[in-house]
Amino acid sequence: MSFEEAVERLTERDPRYHAEGYRFLREALDFTVKLFEKPATGAARHVTARELLEGVRKFALQEYGPMARRVLAHWGIRRTEDIGQMVFRLVEMGVLGRTENDRIEDFNNGYDFETAFAAPYRAPARASRRRASAAAKT
Repeated sequence: MSFEEAVERLTERDPRYHAEGYRFLREALDFTVKLFEKPATGAARHVTARELLEGVRKFALQEYGPMARRVLAHWGIRRTEDIGQMVFRLVEMGVLGRTENDRIEDFNNGYDFETAFAAPYRAPARASRRRASAAAKT
């Protein structure tokens, strides 16, 4: 079964996650393989849940910047647990592999989406106070 066929079946059975979210996840997985310098093939290519979560975070910020959290939420991805659900659904469909040590629980509490996707774009409190103070003096 192709990736697109699997996504079509998954979104028909459970529309909680949008097809674009699955496509994003696949691209984020490819990004993660490169990010962690995994070999092109073989067992050493395996990406752990923590690596994938970090790859998803970095890829989303790269692709969508300050809109990353909103874009992911639009696709039904609001927590790291959602990423785990999507990964394991793709495993069930046979388009992703897993090792005997991989567990869906490995995706639990990976990071807070507010902190991961919004905080990088907030001005530090000290700098914003300085700007406000300078503006008040003029």
